Amino acid sequence: MVIKNVVVTGGAGFIGSAVVRHFRRDLNFAVHNIDCLTYAGNLDNVSAVADDGDYHLHKVDIRDRKSLAITVQQIQPDAVVHLAAESHVDRSIDSPADFIETNIVGTYNLLEEARSLIAGFNPAKRAEFRFIHVSTDEVFGSLGGQGKFTETTPYSPNSPYSASKASSDHLARAWHHTFGVPVMITNCSNNYGPYQFPEKLIPVIIENALAGQSLPVYGTGENVRDWLFVDDHARAVGVVLQNGEPGETYNIGGDAEQSNIALVRSICRLLDELHPSGQGKYENLIKFVEDRPGHDFRYAIDASKIKRDIGWSPAEKLDSGLRKTIEWYLNNRIWCERVRSGAYAGERRGLDR
Repeated sequence: MVIKNVVVTGGAGFIGSAVVRHFRRDLNFAVHNIDCLTYAGNLDNVSAVADDGDYHLHKVDIRDRKSLAITVQQIQPDAVVHLAAESHVDRSIDSPADFIETNIVGTYNLLEEARSLIAGFNPAKRAEFRFIHVSTDEVFGSLGGQGKFTETTPYSPNSPYSASKASSDHLARAWHHTFGVPVMITNCSNNYGPYQFPEKLIPVIIENALAGQSLPVYGTGENVRDWLFVDDHARAVGVVLQNGEPGETYNIGGDAEQSNIALVRSICRLLDELHPSGQGKYENLIKFVEDRPGHDFRYAIDASKIKRDIGWSPAEKLDSGLRKTIEWYLNNRIWCERVRSGAYAGERRGLDR
């Protein structure tokens, strides 16, 4: 299979930009980034490849069917990797309509454009076309203390965000089975790493600690997540694109379960080493706050299928990944200040008030 020309939606976001950088630097794909540049889309995230002749930005909203159709038909891609989404659970509690419109309607629009596109391909090109729908483990709901999500775990979303992603997964699967769009779905665990917008747990803790502010931990901090370094995720998407089987779903996990409070304490210890505050240990700033409504207790990914069938496994351990992440935030204060001076100032979201 020959892939040269790839559309990446949401390619200026956190995970999308990691995919864009990997596709250009390591896989030598020509990349067309379709992104409407919401608060979470940041062109600084792709500055490393922005001047590359085989990187192209298209400022298009996937909710705008007409503009999307024109753009996709002009590009004539060999593959589409769909990451554009509203992704923060707390924001979905505040503004669920945005998640319905982008994650469900936007995905429908993109699937329809892919269907229209491949209808005009010759049989050989159509056989090689691929559509990856990038989703989340949150569609499976909440686990107890034991077990892991597999590709056959029933869906049981509990937040407006996860419900919107579950809906988009079902659309993607239906467009494969009904219309023959060669879709593959990936469900990943919690990502972390450089360039993450500072509304998610790890960058919130790093940024608040550096500012000497309290480190908010929801509830008792015992909620558990599996943590996936973003560059490992980008590699996994590339492997699925090249070696995955249309119609299949692949879980992508980091083999790194950790409770929120243990994770926060690990960040504090690394900051004590890498950037001592002079005001005592960072752990003293931890503050337990009101829990998120409907907060799922535990997520854990069984990634044995992607390891066994197409040869991907995470390279980064949680300790080394956290160290790299903290060092990046310490060394990129201009990026952090530019982000925080814009649409987000660190305020708490998702209390439904």
